Amino acid sequence: MTIQPKSPQSLSRIQQNWLAANERRLLDWLCRHMPRWVTPDRLTATGMVGAVMIFAGYVGSNLASSWLLLAIGGYVVQWFGDSMDGSLARYRRIERPSYGYFIDHSCDGLATLLILAGIGLSPFVTMDVALIALAGYLLLSIHAYLSARVLGEFKLSYLSAGPTELRIMLIALTIMMMALGAGPGLFGRWSGFDIFVGSVGSILILLFIGQTLVTGRRLARVEGGA
Repeated sequence: MTIQPKSPQSLSRIQQNWLAANERRLLDWLCRHMPRWVTPDRLTATGMVGAVMIFAGYVGSNLASSWLLLAIGGYVVQWFGDSMDGSLARYRRIERPSYGYFIDHSCDGLATLLILAGIGLSPFVTMDVALIALAGYLLLSIHAYLSARVLGEFKLSYLSAGPTELRIMLIALTIMMMALGAGPGLFGRWSGFDIFVGSVGSILILLFIGQTLVTGRRLARVEGGA
């Protein structure tokens, strides 16, 4: 037996994060009440506007911590656009699977770059630590896209957490930035925010390595019996 590459139309979405069920109910309600002039493409663009807001909020925090409110608002806007575009397309049965898969995940990569670059340009986290987190997130994204290609399984969560839980964690981190400020930390040149962001990035890299080994063994078992 040989595993054949899968198309976006045949992907099995695996979502086991804590908030998945409640989030699904909210998204379904929003889809039912969304005006006709709101389209999936416009929602994708809205998500990118949210990412730009986040970037601007973190960069602006060099001037005043109140700029972080823009970043927090940006997370809400980015969640709305990113979570609703595919949901609305499926609800209205106007999916364009290959186009949507390509555009949505291309925008996800750019949005992640904007968010973590903004964090690295803020006075709270150094750029080298932010880049570790960026590398971890993109590596895990690569694993998800590769698994979708070879297994037909698109994994949307790891360790019972997905993009929505990650956004909530980043909002909480941003609130802590506003509350604690950007003074010197207890760890030399690295602040507590550096330690937190770097630890999350390291966990993501380790998850990528572990999931790569698991998937590789799974493929070897299946194709070894061909």
